[in-house]
Amino acid sequence: MAFSMAVAFCVKLSLAVGLLFVQAHSTRLYTEEDPVVILNSESLKRSVVNSSSAWLIQFYSSWCGHCIQYSPTWKALAGDVKDWAQAIHIGVLDCAVEKNFDICKEFGIHFYPTFRYFKAHDITNEFGKTYQGADRELQTVRQLMVNFIQNHTRKAWPTNCPPLDPIRSEHIFSLMGRKAEHYTAVIIEDGDSYIGREVILDLMPFEGLAVKRALSSDKHLMEKLGIITVPSVYLFYPNGTHSIMNVQKRLRFFFSSFLKLLPGVHRKQSTSSLQQPQLGKSGQGTQVEWKEFQKSKVYMADLESGLHYLLRVELATHKTLEGEELKTIKDFVTVVAKLFPGQQSVVKLLETLLEWLVSLPLEKIPYDAILDLVNNKMRISGLYLSDHVQWVGCQGSSMALRGYPCSLWTLFHVLTVQAASRLDALANTGFEDDPLAVLQTMRRYIGTFFGCQECGKHFEEMAQESLNQVKTVDEAVLWLWRKHNQVNARLMGSMSEDPAFPKTQWPTPDLCSTCHEEEEGLHVWNEQMVLAFLKQHYGASNISPKYSSTSSRAEPESPASDKHKANTKPTSNIHHNQNLRASPESLPKHQKRTDLDAEKQKHTGIQVDARPGMTFLGLGFSSVDMSLCVLLYALSCVFLMFMFFFFHFRSKRWKTRNYRPYV
Repeated sequence: MAFSMAVAFCVKLSLAVGLLFVQAHSTRLYTEEDPVVILNSESLKRSVVNSSSAWLIQFYSSWCGHCIQYSPTWKALAGDVKDWAQAIHIGVLDCAVEKNFDICKEFGIHFYPTFRYFKAHDITNEFGKTYQGADRELQTVRQLMVNFIQNHTRKAWPTNCPPLDPIRSEHIFSLMGRKAEHYTAVIIEDGDSYIGREVILDLMPFEGLAVKRALSSDKHLMEKLGIITVPSVYLFYPNGTHSIMNVQKRLRFFFSSFLKLLPGVHRKQSTSSLQQPQLGKSGQGTQVEWKEFQKSKVYMADLESGLHYLLRVELATHKTLEGEELKTIKDFVTVVAKLFPGQQSVVKLLETLLEWLVSLPLEKIPYDAILDLVNNKMRISGLYLSDHVQWVGCQGSSMALRGYPCSLWTLFHVLTVQAASRLDALANTGFEDDPLAVLQTMRRYIGTFFGCQECGKHFEEMAQESLNQVKTVDEAVLWLWRKHNQVNARLMGSMSEDPAFPKTQWPTPDLCSTCHEEEEGLHVWNEQMVLAFLKQHYGASNISPKYSSTSSRAEPESPASDKHKANTKPTSNIHHNQNLRASPESLPKHQKRTDLDAEKQKHTGIQVDARPGMTFLGLGFSSVDMSLCVLLYALSCVFLMFMFFFFHFRSKRWKTRNYRPYV
């Protein structure tokens, strides 16, 4: 009896272990979405032997409990040093995968996790050097990576890695008053500081700037440059001037961020097909107006241009709206009409559109009916939305960059802040007391109408991952901010990134220094300060009316002006600030769709042709209005006929019932 119970216990234990093993294999610790290079038995040697850069590889096992617990730290490290890839790569290899058994055995991996360094251009020690230290905290490993890079000889130095040793003061003095094609930043620090070397590695993927380091032990240098506290950055400008760089916090993240934001400093392009940005010029070299703007401001022109493109262009790909599409657009218009902090003429137009959508008991609405109302065919006084694109804060260095996706992000940031600031704005709409009102509306709009399907899938994945954790309107503001930064991190260095406006984690330190902190050598956000900044930045008082054309065009145009309106279509060779007009015959039958993540989007000033209606007593009527009138007229006739026959036959029955023949 005891023996059989023991056998049963062993069987159960084996099944449990097997299930755990299967679960470990089905749940990968690292995926392609993580900032690590996932290696296997086929790619390991090919990657590390005689590589142009060094490697730091973690050999782990997916069933190892410590490996599972350490994986967030390893991902954070890889994300923190992702710009160091030209000098040193971060990789992982799972020894629990069957096809990797032999390679892990060949490399002598006995315990998990095992960390191996592989030098650049090394063909003699193909198995690497094992890190033996007990401290595996992020900052410690990052500093060991710097030491490992510096241990390379000059001959074996990583190909694209700049020098990390301090430069002599004579070289620094020679830069004074000398003009150059780029900035030179010199970080003065103590001998045991790693900030200078880390900033040099952070700026490797960027051009327009050279970063050097010098030591504070050189007293003559300190006096000559006027350096009192270290670490400090002394900046030499291309025009020959020089000064100490003013940074609020003397931390690596602040130094790197300020240098990346210098005018003319941008990420190196990975393909020759992308040309250098020519601000203020179109692809054909025609001079166009570049609108000066402050990045600390939100511009009403961007919001209105986004609404124009959304209502007149993006919705135009749907000839009719019904079912979920119709419900989505009704909810979208509801949220925007109640929360949009715009000009009175735009708000009134949105409210009129909302009232019209809600009052119509139709299950199917033609898009042309919405377009007629947006174009104010009824000639209602005080309704107007600019009918062309005019990007300001969202303008890019070329027509195909930024623009509409930027304005859409800005619009939804503004709406989340308005929902958090005006708690009663959505009263009696069905969205009251719903912290997810804006986010769910945004989610459904992007999934239903937004042109870039890949972008919509990415947003839906982010929403499924964590949207249900949002419980308050303040959390909604922060959720959208986090996801926007997540998208920026994913698109950083991609072809869709505007070199004049590189993707970065926002807000940058120059906009909100209190939003940034550092814990154990790793940058962290102070989310309480971030929330305060977002409410201020996207608040109604920070929206600039500069460049907005709506405020000067609150009255509708005369009917005759419609005859002179024409359509324009997006073209890849025209700068998006050119509001060119094309003939109606040149329009495509179907407008091309656009991207949310700025992935190959094309957009310009698109003015939809206003279709003429009829006028009566000075009032304008569209074809939809006339159709409704005819329908109401027919229903009235039917109703009157019904009432006539009803009372006619009732009268006959009364006479028959009350008739008494004379006797």
